[in-house]
Amino acid sequence: MDFLTLAGATMAVGAIIGGNLLEGGHTDSLMQATAFLIVMGGTLGAVMVQTPLKTFVHAMKRSVWVVLPPKVAANEMVDKILEWSQIARREGLLGLQDISDEEKDEFSKKGLQMLVDGNEPEVIRTVMETDLSVSEAKDVGAAKVFEGFGGYSPTIGIIGAVMGLIHVMNNLADPSALGPGIAVAFVATIYGVGLANIFFLPMASKLKSIVSEQVQFREMIIDGLVSVAEGENPRSIESKLQSYRTGTEKAKTAEA
Repeated sequence: MDFLTLAGATMAVGAIIGGNLLEGGHTDSLMQATAFLIVMGGTLGAVMVQTPLKTFVHAMKRSVWVVLPPKVAANEMVDKILEWSQIARREGLLGLQDISDEEKDEFSKKGLQMLVDGNEPEVIRTVMETDLSVSEAKDVGAAKVFEGFGGYSPTIGIIGAVMGLIHVMNNLADPSALGPGIAVAFVATIYGVGLANIFFLPMASKLKSIVSEQVQFREMIIDGLVSVAEGENPRSIESKLQSYRTGTEKAKTAEA
């Protein structure tokens, strides 16, 4: 679980609400169902108009990655690739058949099966890089959906503000209706700008970062499998993949 995402969102919302309380405001004044309906409904509708159905559904599935990102175990994968290399040199590529059947990662499984089938190294690289490119394009498209949310919500918030002011102007003779109308106007703007800058745009950026990490991880797998197909020495393969292992260790150190 990505606790930094949860902590960041909590801090941002808490700072806004806390600041409002310090200024003598009330939390109830920020809770406007009408404003929320206008901003969320309008933003969702605009994004649905803009986005193909498959991309929209894929984006909703990938939104989970913001809190529960996929595990990238580069060190473990390097060890696996070295083991595959040793088996291939000792027993031949057919010796990887059982390992291919047991491999859980679909991307690695496909590469291993191509190895067992005796495909040329360049064929393996071409096919796997094509799969990677298609997968990356889908995931980047999912991130762009949330960029769309972030782009539309401030504008929809302004629409909500204008609607609130229209309501105020139509009820100038009734002082009791002025307060709610003005509240909806300003709160709609807060919702639009707040949702964009606290949730939607950061989510898009986080997803792009995760996709980039996934791409690097799979490029490592491709390099490793192609090296095995070319019959390289395990030590040579380890040296080639060392940069991936080092990058992961640095990332873990930074997190600690």
